[in-house]
Amino acid sequence: MEAAVKVKAERAKAAARRLAYLSTAVKDRALLSMADALEREQDLILAANHRDMEAARAKGLSQALLDRLLLNQKRVQEMAKGLREVAQLPDPVGEMVAMWKRPNGLLIGQMRVPLGVVGIIYEARPNVTVDAAGLCLKAGNAVVLRGGSEALNSNAAIVQVIARAATAAGVPEGAIEFIDLPEREAAQVLMRLNGYVDVLIPRGGAGLIQTVIRTATVPVIETGVGNCHTYVDAAADLAKAEAIVINAKCQRPGVCNAMETLLVHREVAPRFLPVVGEKLRELGVEIRGCPLTQQYLPWATPAQEEDWATEFLDLILAVRVVADLDEALDHIYRYGTRHSEAIVTEDYTAARRFLEEVDAAAVYVNASTRFTDGGQFGFGAEIGISTQKLHARGPMGLKELTTVKYIVLGEGQVRE
Repeated sequence: MEAAVKVKAERAKAAARRLAYLSTAVKDRALLSMADALEREQDLILAANHRDMEAARAKGLSQALLDRLLLNQKRVQEMAKGLREVAQLPDPVGEMVAMWKRPNGLLIGQMRVPLGVVGIIYEARPNVTVDAAGLCLKAGNAVVLRGGSEALNSNAAIVQVIARAATAAGVPEGAIEFIDLPEREAAQVLMRLNGYVDVLIPRGGAGLIQTVIRTATVPVIETGVGNCHTYVDAAADLAKAEAIVINAKCQRPGVCNAMETLLVHREVAPRFLPVVGEKLRELGVEIRGCPLTQQYLPWATPAQEEDWATEFLDLILAVRVVADLDEALDHIYRYGTRHSEAIVTEDYTAARRFLEEVDAAAVYVNASTRFTDGGQFGFGAEIGISTQKLHARGPMGLKELTTVKYIVLGEGQVRE
């Protein structure tokens, strides 16, 4: 098994050397060819996904996880559209970030360059396969993909289609590699391939991410875990708050930017919670509330301590009534995962405090946390949401998949 994974990484490393200086025209042509191939071969992909879905249902996966796994014609078209959008984005490779002249005449600059070989370990969602491959290719990186076992057939079919299209368009073989071994040992081998893999990006639940952080010897960019909060302030427009809360929880509950905890100021709780609570209930949301929440929603389940710290990824919502903004900020500081946090308020001072004091990759005023997404931010797609502070933070687009090198231009200068 180790040898099989290493062979794929070696192929990716060889491809990365050529990808680093591949022209924008070739990369864009490849991305468009990959998009066309996805649509042309969608029957093959959907048949593979059908096998994964049948197996997932037999295992009893939740509806939210089944939704993450599901592919249909619309989602295949969306994946193809994402590749075409990436092709239209400016190529970051070769961009001069800065340049200055020293007194001795040396010109010193920073040039944006690829990271090299990017390893991606992820769960469930087959669209990640396409997003990762497309973004890495445009940024000049080779990619080694290791998806979850529940999506093995889907991912294998997708990689077969897009890798073949990319190679035919002039991309070196090995640029898009897929580890088709379901055993966990295969992922562990990838995590320790120093010298072959330059950076590892885990994308999935807390368990996956913590396993990668503990196991990997390759540098890791931490992504994804989203215990996201929405705080409805005393000065909130309650109609606006209701729409935001419903969207943040229900529009797609199984993703990392969905709201997991609702905090409500005690002054508006008597008017807001009965209304929004009933609508959430009608939409199938289970409420786990604090004692005050239960006064307004008698049917709510009592919240336990672990509920405040849980990323449910399902139609479950923890709800707490807070005394004021300070208590809301304290709660977010204690339980948040530094992903996405929102306040709903018409109070300028409260909004400014929230923006300044909340430590998260994305902080919102009067908008749903569901917008924390590379496509929504104008990046075309994303490799994941970084919740750390080194190198990249927030949605990781093309620039976040590059680094810089210094270039120094001289005319024969020597150091005295």
